[in-house]
Amino acid sequence: MKDQLKNLVGQALSIFIQKHGLEIDLPEIQIERTKDKTHGDFACNIAMMLAKPAKMNPRQIATDIVEALPTSDVVTQVEIAGPGFINFFLSAEASQQVVKEILSKAEKYGQSQIGKGKKVQVEFVSANPTGPLHVGHGRGAAYGSVVSSLLNAAGFNVHREYYVNDAGRQMDILGTSVWLRYLQACGETITFPSNGYQGSYVLDIAAELKQTFAEQFRHPADAVFDGVPADEPQGGDKELHIDGLTNQAKQLLGEANYRIVFDKGLNAILGDIRDDLAEFGTEYDEWFSERSLVESGEVEKAIEQLKQAGQLYEEKGAWWFKSTDYGDEKDRVVIRDNGQATYFASDIAYHLNKYQRGFDEIIDIWGADHHGYIPRVKASMQAMQQNVDQLKVLLVQFAVLYRGAEKVGMSTRSGEFVTLRQLRDEVGKDAARFFYVMRGADQHMDFDLELAKSQSNDNPVYYVQYAHARVCSVFRQLTERGHAWDKATGEQHLDRLTETHEDALMTMLAKYPEILETAALNHTPHLLAHYLTDLARDFHTYYNAHQFIVDDNELSQARLTLIEAVRQVIQNALTVMGVSAPESM
Repeated sequence: MKDQLKNLVGQALSIFIQKHGLEIDLPEIQIERTKDKTHGDFACNIAMMLAKPAKMNPRQIATDIVEALPTSDVVTQVEIAGPGFINFFLSAEASQQVVKEILSKAEKYGQSQIGKGKKVQVEFVSANPTGPLHVGHGRGAAYGSVVSSLLNAAGFNVHREYYVNDAGRQMDILGTSVWLRYLQACGETITFPSNGYQGSYVLDIAAELKQTFAEQFRHPADAVFDGVPADEPQGGDKELHIDGLTNQAKQLLGEANYRIVFDKGLNAILGDIRDDLAEFGTEYDEWFSERSLVESGEVEKAIEQLKQAGQLYEEKGAWWFKSTDYGDEKDRVVIRDNGQATYFASDIAYHLNKYQRGFDEIIDIWGADHHGYIPRVKASMQAMQQNVDQLKVLLVQFAVLYRGAEKVGMSTRSGEFVTLRQLRDEVGKDAARFFYVMRGADQHMDFDLELAKSQSNDNPVYYVQYAHARVCSVFRQLTERGHAWDKATGEQHLDRLTETHEDALMTMLAKYPEILETAALNHTPHLLAHYLTDLARDFHTYYNAHQFIVDDNELSQARLTLIEAVRQVIQNALTVMGVSAPESM
C-alpha cells in the first residue's frame, strides 16, 4: 500500500514541479502510518521537505500536490493537516485487498527486493571450540540466524559464516588439557593446572583418545612437569604454568603426535558445536578456519602489508599497530616478542579476506564484552585502505538464565555452565529462539526459564503458536461438519467483514511487509517478535468474540478467508524466526 501511495504522490510531484518550473533535487517520498485513525490511514510529509528548496509555504505545496493527485480506487479522502501533512484515508476495498494479496503470494508475502544484488556476509557465534556452547552463545546464535533470514527475505544475498578459532593459545591450552587428562587415564599422577579446561567433556575426549591410541602418548609425570613454573595454588603464576605445560606437550610428543592430540580435542568439540547449532536451527554457508589463514600465509602477508605502509613499529622485540592514529585508546601488539602472532593479527587477516571476497556489507555479531575490540579492527581495515563503512559490528548483550531466583554461572574454563543443548532440552528450540530475540540485542536479558516452559498467554511464543493452531482447528471443525472453505466465495465477499475486530486484523496484516523490511534493514528481529504477539492478540480477541462457521455462507467464507490470511502471515513470520508453526497444541 505504501508503494501505491508513493506512486500517486510521485505522479503529483511531477505535475507540481512542472507547474512551478522548479529545478530542484527531489527528496525521497516518505509514507508513514498514522497513529490516530482520525487523521487517516497514512500521512506524507513531502510538502515540508520541499518548502525550503522550493521556497514556498508547505501548506500551499501540499494543496498543489493534493490537487494533482490521480484518482485511485484505494483512496477515499485526502486531507491537509497541520503545517502541511497530507493524510490519506483508504477505502474498505483497499484494506480487504491485503487478504487477497496474502493468499496469492502465500509464503512469499512480506518479502521484498530492496536488497537485490547486494552481497552481505553475516558472521556470528564464532565461539572458540574449547567447550560446548552455553546459553550465552545461544542468544548470538538466535540473533544472527534471524538477522540473516530477515536480510534474505529483503532480497539480500546472505552468506552465513562461523569463524573457527582453531589456532592460537587457547586451543593449545585445550590440547594440553586433553593430554593431561589422558595421562591421568593412563595412570599418571597429574596435578591438573588451575588454568586448564576442567569440564567433564575434556575427560570424555581424553578417554576416547586412550581408547583409540592406547598409551602411545604417555610420558612420566616427572618429565611432564620438569622445569615447568609453579602453578598459582603453589605460589606461582597460572599463565606461566599452563604455557610451560603446553611447551612440554609439544616437546615430549613431537609435532605429529601433538597435532593428533590437538585435533582430537578440536574436532570433538567443533563437531559438537556444529550439531548443537544445527539442532537449534542455525545453519552456516561456511565454517572459516583461522588455521587456514596462518598456513596459507595470509596472516604474514597482512602484517607485511601494514609494515610496508608504515603502520607498524617495533618496540622491545614486539611489533605494534599504530591504532591510536585511527582513534583507538592505545596501540596494539600484532607480533609478540617471541615472534608469535596475536589473535588480533589473525583478525586483521580475516577481515581483509572478507573485503577481498567482494561483500557489499560485512556484519560481525559479537558479544557485548568485545565492545573494546571494535575500534582496533576498524582501524586496521582503515589502515589497509578498506571502506570501514561496509563493516558493521552488532553487539549482543548476555542472556542470564534463572532457575527460580538463582542465577547460573557460565564459565567455560571451570566447566560450570548450562549448555545450549541443556536449555533446548528443557524449554525446546522454539521457546529458546523466540525468547532470545524478544528484546533488542543491545539490551540486557534475563531468561525466565519457567515462563518459557509455561503453556499460558503470558508465554509469548506459546501465545503466537496457539493462534496458528487455533486457525487450523477451525478448518478441522469445518471438515468435521462436512463443509469446505471456498476461497473464491470468501474473497468475493470480503466486504461483509465490517466488524471492528476484522478491520483491526486487516490493518495488522497489511503492516507485515513494512515490519519485515524495517527489521531487516535495521537488524532488529525483536520488531518481528513484537509484531507477532500483537497479531496473535488481535486474532485471539477476534476468535473469542465471533463465530467463523455460521449459517450465512457468504459471511462464513469471508471470515474463513480472513483467518487463513492470518495463519499464513503467522507461519511466514515464524519461519523467518526459525520457529515452528504447529497445527495443534
